[in-house]
Amino acid sequence: MNNKNVLDEIFERFISDSKIFKDREVLRHDYIPERLPHREEQIKRLGETVAPVLKGARCSNIFIYGKTGTGKTAVTKYVLQHLEGKAKEFNAAVKFCYVNCRIAGTEYRVLSSMCRAIGVSVPFTGLAVGEVFDRLKNGLDTCKMLFITVLDEVDALTKVRGDTLLYELTRVNENLSRSKVSLIGISNDLRLKEFLDPRVLSSLSEEEIVFRPYNANELKNILFERAQLAFQAGALSDGALSLCAALAAAEHGDARRALDLLRVAGEVAEREGAKVVVEEHVRKAERKIERNRVAEALQDLTLHSKLVIFSVYHLNRKKIFKSTTGEIYEVYSELCGELGIAPLTQRRVSTILNELDSIGLLNAKVVSMGRYGRTKKTRLAVPRSIIREVFSNDNRFGSLVNYEPKCLKKDTYSWS
Repeated sequence: MNNKNVLDEIFERFISDSKIFKDREVLRHDYIPERLPHREEQIKRLGETVAPVLKGARCSNIFIYGKTGTGKTAVTKYVLQHLEGKAKEFNAAVKFCYVNCRIAGTEYRVLSSMCRAIGVSVPFTGLAVGEVFDRLKNGLDTCKMLFITVLDEVDALTKVRGDTLLYELTRVNENLSRSKVSLIGISNDLRLKEFLDPRVLSSLSEEEIVFRPYNANELKNILFERAQLAFQAGALSDGALSLCAALAAAEHGDARRALDLLRVAGEVAEREGAKVVVEEHVRKAERKIERNRVAEALQDLTLHSKLVIFSVYHLNRKKIFKSTTGEIYEVYSELCGELGIAPLTQRRVSTILNELDSIGLLNAKVVSMGRYGRTKKTRLAVPRSIIREVFSNDNRFGSLVNYEPKCLKKDTYSWS
């Protein structure tokens, strides 16, 4: 059977036999439902904070934090959508801008997104950041408005670029005469506040809202409401629903993970021609999602974070499963030389190790060395095979997959 016939068979079978989904888009992250269960208190707090803009007053800056999948983005978009409707009803001069800082990646792109939201033209690249900021301020002062900007995953920007942009934005109102800006910062990292300049923190955190993780029962309620819209009647077993909720609750109460599990389990069942999604489909979905998530996390790392991962990877290949920071740094420095880039300091590499530990790619643990004090031992938290798979065809890092670091040929390492 040729390729065309195979595809025809797949597509025709899908159209005629697919009885699982009614609307799978309901299980996507960007879907905002009519109701957000178990977030009534946060919706009320955020609504009360932004309400002054309806009477022409600037609302306080807000700092929202909580782990991934606790509803921070959904609640923020939900409240602002309703606020936008009320602003039109009362003819209030309010504009909104939502920026995902992880996707934007740079100060330039964050500022250009803000500019576009108020109708100011900025080229994709080519200007100094200061020039883009000046265009934003001039654009804001050409008309009178209250401008609310959401900086989602702001921790992804500040960890790489520092908090200079936040500092400037929290003080932008000092240079505006007609318009006013309010910021909503959303962070997945509960420790972000420790790394912000005190002046930035005091300005950004005029109001704070904390999102705690969902428990298993709350996740099951959320999934049940979405499943009613997403699946055909009788196509989802209660056991599969409960397992999705339990697995996500065990991993910090992540609603996104629960929804992903449910959607991918449905897709697995659909491909197998099953009539009902059962626990086994959820287990298969879990294995598939975990591999995809690790691959995506590796691809999204910064240049030096990738080199640090490769350093631990090569130590692991040599059966050195728990490496000290000094051992990692020696391999890292050699890899930098191979790519012709300047290495960071050992102190900065130690910070990167902590960041990679926090996102689950490495496992760093401080151990006692008796009378020699304490030291940090780091090991890979993901299979080497995924690292090889992700980077083997990468133009820049492919050569490092099978590279043999010269420093590892010395007999100076603790084989532990």
